Amino acid sequence: MNGTAALRKELHTFIDTLPDRRLTVLRPLLAGLAEDADWTPIIEPANAEETAMIEETKAEYRIAPESFIPLEAISTR
Repeated sequence: MNGTAALRKELHTFIDTLPDRRLTVLRPLLAGLAEDADWTPIIEPANAEETAMIEETKAEYRIAPESFIPLEAISTR
């Protein structure tokens, strides 16, 4: 197996082991890297579990906003 084939196999393994919710994050990146990036993104509403996570985080933020890291601080690290 040549280097490119081995790399493709390794990348496929990474994709195969990703949680389903991460695949939607990966798709735009791969589409942008592909020669033919002519596709329409699929945007769907959050499911019940995702909605509950969002509401929980919003409640935590209302209680202690100082415990959250501003986006600007994250992008400069």
